[in-house]
Amino acid sequence: MASNAPAPRRPAVMADVARLAGVSQQTVSRVLNEHPSVSPVTRTRVVAAIEELGYRPNTAARALVTRRTGVLGVVGFDTSLYGPASTLSGLEQAARRAGYYVSVAGVRVADGAAVRQALQRLTSQSVEGVVVIAPRRATVDALAGASADLPLVVVEGGDGNGRPVVCVDQAEGARLATRHLLAQGAPTVWHVAGPSDWLEAENRVAGWRAELADAGIEPGEPLHGDWSPASGYSAGQLLAERSDVRAVFVANDQMALGVLRAFHERGVSVPDDVLVAGFDDIPESAYFTPPLTTVRQDFEEVGRRSIELLLGQIASGPPGPGPAPVAVVAPELVVRQSSVGRRRRVRPVR
Repeated sequence: MASNAPAPRRPAVMADVARLAGVSQQTVSRVLNEHPSVSPVTRTRVVAAIEELGYRPNTAARALVTRRTGVLGVVGFDTSLYGPASTLSGLEQAARRAGYYVSVAGVRVADGAAVRQALQRLTSQSVEGVVVIAPRRATVDALAGASADLPLVVVEGGDGNGRPVVCVDQAEGARLATRHLLAQGAPTVWHVAGPSDWLEAENRVAGWRAELADAGIEPGEPLHGDWSPASGYSAGQLLAERSDVRAVFVANDQMALGVLRAFHERGVSVPDDVLVAGFDDIPESAYFTPPLTTVRQDFEEVGRRSIELLLGQIASGPPGPGPAPVAVVAPELVVRQSSVGRRRRVRPVR
C-alpha cells in the first residue's frame, strides 16, 4: 500500500543558496567565512537566502578549510575540589562569551602520562588551543612534550614550563590572612597547609612564612592536610591540645570547617580563644559557625585572562623567544566573625 505522506525534504546545500541568491557557490563560501571581498548588497542577499532555506553549513568540512573549529580544550583535574571546579567554570564562561565551545579532558591523577594523554585526546578533536589547569608540579613537567605550535595557557602552574601562565597570587593571599590575624593581637599564626605536592599549597606556605618573618616571628612547621574537612578536623584536634595556639591560618575553607568542628568539640571558642582564617571563600563559608574569615579568589577573572591569552596565541601564534607572559590575579581578604570580636580570655593550660 502506497503511503500518502510527503517525502521528507532534503536539507539545503550550498548550491541551493547560490541558486536562490543568484550568485556562485564561491561567493556563498566567502560570505560564510566572512571574507571582506563581498559587497554589502551581495552579502545581504546571500544571508537572506540562507535564512529562507534554513541552510546549515557543514562545520566539519568548513573546519578542514579554515582550520577553525570554534572549540577550545581544557585539561582539568579533580573538579570535586572547589578551586579546580571554579576555575573550570570561569574558563567555560569566558570561552562562551568569546563565541567558543569548550571540550574538557579530565584527568584523575595529574601525572605526566595522564596529562599527555589528555592533550592528545584534545588535539585529535582539532581544538584551536588548550588551557591546562595545573595544580601539581608533575602536571607542569608533562607540558614539556606538548607541541610548540599548540596554543596553550597554564592556570596555577608555577613557571608554566615556558608557557603563558594565569594565576591568583597565592602567596599574597596567605600574607593577607596572616597579617590580619597578627593585627588582631595574635603573637604568632599557626598554619594548616594543603598537600605538599600542590603548587597552590606550596605558595600559601611561602606567603605565611614570609609574613611571619617580616613581623620578626620565627614560623613553626605547618600541619599538612589533603584539602578535606576530615584532614582539617585531625589538625584541629592536635591544635586544640595546645594552650599556646591563638590564631590559625588554614589553607582552604573545607579544612577550616574541620578545624572549627574540632575546636568546638574540645571547648575551644572561635574567635574568643583562637582566631581562624581560611582560603577560597566557598559559598558556604559565610554560614559556618562562626562565619569564616577567608581569602577570595576571582575565578571569573582567571578564566577571562586565560581565554584572552589563548585567543591571542590563536590569532598570532605561540609566544616567541623570551619569558612567557604571566597574568597575576589579586586575591581579596574577606573578614568575618571567626577572626574578630575576640574577648581575649586566657585559655587554660591543658
